Amino acid sequence: MPAETAYHDELGDHFAKIADTSPYNAHTDRPAMLALAGDVAGLKVLDVGCGAGHYAAELLAGGAEVVGIDGSATLLSHARERLGDRAELRMHDAEKPLDFIDDASFDGVVCALMLHYIADWQGLLRELRRVLRPRGWLLVSTTHPTADWRRFGGSYYAEDWVDRPVAGSAWVIRYQRMPLEAFMNELLAAGFILERLIEPRPTPGLQELDEAAYNKLHEAPCFLAVRLLRS
Repeated sequence: MPAETAYHDELGDHFAKIADTSPYNAHTDRPAMLALAGDVAGLKVLDVGCGAGHYAAELLAGGAEVVGIDGSATLLSHARERLGDRAELRMHDAEKPLDFIDDASFDGVVCALMLHYIADWQGLLRELRRVLRPRGWLLVSTTHPTADWRRFGGSYYAEDWVDRPVAGSAWVIRYQRMPLEAFMNELLAAGFILERLIEPRPTPGLQELDEAAYNKLHEAPCFLAVRLLRS
């Protein structure tokens, strides 16, 4: 099958299902990103690439007001099933301006495992900075550069588009890999200040469920996550 850069149709259904319990999503990236968010009670948070609503559900449980956007109608249907009317959900291509959102209207933005699918990073990052209030925070997670280097080989410093099979399926997803230096410089150039950088490890609960995955994710990093502030 040709590679996709978004989770549409049956691929979207597949992703929504595995994200429920996946060692990578449910036990590594999601808890790490929520920990970076911290106390969200009373905050207004924009979830960019909200997918099936897993992160939004946790943010809502923490007392946040959540607006979620995604370019996949399939994933949004899953998000609506999960969230009901507790969050505002909108179909939107993140490559296009967020012209339906006012300036300085959000306290925080979450971009979980989605920025590497975007061709125009600076265009989206400018929009995210615009909609954030002064000192508002941006959380970004992505595939770890060393994980990509181990998987695809070649130069660690490559910034090419690569195709990776989606676990447990015949689909292939396409995204852009880049070294840590390029990843951070893109974010800093957009007017953000780095507050914290982590290499997420799996939660202890995964060890009981899948010891092999737990050990694997403790041996080599899979994801990279940062918390930044709007300057």
